[in-house]
Amino acid sequence: MKLLEGKTALVTGASKGIGKAIANKFAEQGANIAFTYLSSIEKGEALEKELQEKGVKAKGFRSDASDFTAAEQLINDVVAEFGTLDVLVNNAGITKDNLLMRMNEEMWDQVININLKSCFNTVKAANRTFMKQRSGSIINMTSVVGLKGNAGQSNYSASKAGIIGFTKSVALELGSRGIRSNAIAPGFIETEMTDVLDPDTVQGWRDAIPLKRGGKPEDIADACVYLASDMSSYVTGQVLQVDGGMLT
Repeated sequence: MKLLEGKTALVTGASKGIGKAIANKFAEQGANIAFTYLSSIEKGEALEKELQEKGVKAKGFRSDASDFTAAEQLINDVVAEFGTLDVLVNNAGITKDNLLMRMNEEMWDQVININLKSCFNTVKAANRTFMKQRSGSIINMTSVVGLKGNAGQSNYSASKAGIIGFTKSVALELGSRGIRSNAIAPGFIETEMTDVLDPDTVQGWRDAIPLKRGGKPEDIADACVYLASDMSSYVTGQVLQVDGGMLT
């Protein structure tokens, strides 16, 4: 029996990196997959085909989760297409890094809206379905910098810290209805974005991590499978650090 057999999951920001790994891992565990992408139609169509080849129903939606109306329409479209929604993974996010003295209002607003407001938008929209079926697993992607902060990332750190507070509040509000809300805090994860960084800098980060390696997108995806499945049926309001011991 696959861990997510018969479940329908929505993963936002799934065209690459961690989101793509989550979508693929969920499909391997039997879940039907709805996912969002924004910039690359080509990547969205390719992922849809890749997931369908795993023998599950899959459909990509071009949608901006930071737009309240668009998020509401997205949830309505997913439920109409799949008949239900059991798991919501809020993975969409961006960075606009700069020192506070050089950060402008637009850089702040974009990161807060796409990273944090998107979680409110999708959870608010999905809540009606979750409440009606008295079940649902919400997984919000935060970060270790939401726990400790990081110079040059005041906007990103604030958005990720906000996700933690939001996640815990939702867990308290919705727990009595059988709805669980948890967050995952990745550490240094090696993706396409880190491939362009200076190799010596990357190796220095690896050396500072107790497990002496960067994480892979699949490490985050495995944690998502746990929180999405019935294996974590008594887990809610938690922040699961997947960081190789970085914050230990």
